[in-house]
Amino acid sequence: MTPSIKSLAGPACLAAALLLSACASAPRGVLVDRSYSATGQDSRVLFIVLHYTVGNFPGALKTLTQGQVSSHYLVSDEPVRIYGLVDESRRAWHAGPSHWKSHGNLNASSIGIEIVNPGYTDTPAGRVYAPFSPRQIDEVIALVKEVAMRHEVRPERILGHNDVSPQYKQDPGPNFPWKRLAEEGLIPWPDTIVVNAKRPEFELQLPDVAWFQRRLADHGFAVPLHGELDVSTRNVISTFQMKYRPGNISGQPDAETAALLYATTSPGGMLMLKPSPSDPGAKAWTSRW
Repeated sequence: MTPSIKSLAGPACLAAALLLSACASAPRGVLVDRSYSATGQDSRVLFIVLHYTVGNFPGALKTLTQGQVSSHYLVSDEPVRIYGLVDESRRAWHAGPSHWKSHGNLNASSIGIEIVNPGYTDTPAGRVYAPFSPRQIDEVIALVKEVAMRHEVRPERILGHNDVSPQYKQDPGPNFPWKRLAEEGLIPWPDTIVVNAKRPEFELQLPDVAWFQRRLADHGFAVPLHGELDVSTRNVISTFQMKYRPGNISGQPDAETAALLYATTSPGGMLMLKPSPSDPGAKAWTSRW
């Protein structure tokens, strides 16, 4: 007996449905010819941002791996070890509301490095910041060098969390040895000759608050420009002092801070103490700005 068209339709439809289903679920690879490479390109990573955790290693690891915040790297304390938590090709959520020069939302363009450290304690004698171990700093410097080389991060774009968010953050704090990073060729440093030459001038006549605000903005900070010494302005001054004059981080304008700020924002005022690993062609003791 010859099968009817209707009787054949069921199996045929089923076969067609299975074929379409297989096509929909199968991976569709696109053939891309990679034999050419454009010269006009660079890394999406523009900044390296350093943090401290304000807590111990177990708590930091849990927060950074199971919470809503993250970092690319976590440097533990006892024992010292570098943990990679987010691939450098992906965005970590570490910077929060952030700004540096013309750049905002630095999560999208930075590598975040968290260092295990309890942060600070407020005491009757004042705020006391915890130290970093020498081994931690050695590992952080080695890591920053590698990341800076890999992405060709410019020395002036290796920053602290407080640099990019001075109203809300203090990390990595005044005990973080920024001068050591300068000695390793990772960041620029104010020229001592310029600072010493300008300090007596500022001791005779301290610039007004508006001058400090303009110079802080030129340096890269988000700072008010209304000429008043308010809390927001003092927070930014204190952040600047933490890096370049950590012995006194009062946030009060003074002659030494003015001289340092003049150097950091004037042509020839910033030096590379050693050639940068991310720019081997840069000469030591020569300003790049």
